Amino acid sequence: MAKIKMSKNAASIDMTAMCDVAFLLLTFFILTATAKSPEALPVTTPASTVEVKLPETGLVTLTIGKSEGKDKVFFGMKDRDIRVKTLELMAAKYQLSFTPEETAQFSLIEEFGVPVEALKQIIAMKAVDRNKEGLQPGIPLDSLNNQLKDWIYTARQANIELGKDKELDFAIKGDAKQEYPKIKKVMDILQDQKINSFNLVTGSRGKDF
Repeated sequence: MAKIKMSKNAASIDMTAMCDVAFLLLTFFILTATAKSPEALPVTTPASTVEVKLPETGLVTLTIGKSEGKDKVFFGMKDRDIRVKTLELMAAKYQLSFTPEETAQFSLIEEFGVPVEALKQIIAMKAVDRNKEGLQPGIPLDSLNNQLKDWIYTARQANIELGKDKELDFAIKGDAKQEYPKIKKVMDILQDQKINSFNLVTGSRGKDF
């Protein structure tokens, strides 16, 4: 008896629905993603296996690095309200004045590295121009003009005047190739103000076995 041959048709899958979902997810991630601003003082932190998450609020970061062959220190604050209050206190100390528009713009700047007298020029710039490498000379911290000490002191004072629940946390973010004396000088400034507990920012490294 002759066998009946069944016709074999190639199987096909409709991918339209899957493509729609993929493009919807892609659109969602693009619209919700936040672009990372370029760093005015890029540093390569030393590697470490220790993983301690820095606080999202109440944090001051002191970035130490080298740009155009010069050692520089930048000052950063996480909280906008503390930035504004700190600027107000620094302006009073150095007999400067900032307009409401300048103050509002400063509240958006997470990190800067200029003498307080040049802060107006930096505030007036666009973020792209402001963060060009080598533009900001760093915050003075020598014995005759130690503005870094004043920024640290006024930030703590601002934190108290705003009635925050806890004291500010401090973190030092130093370049792995940075010479130790510069980092020690920043540590000494912190310790002079009785700040003996602070974080050292490092990059992640796999554990050695």
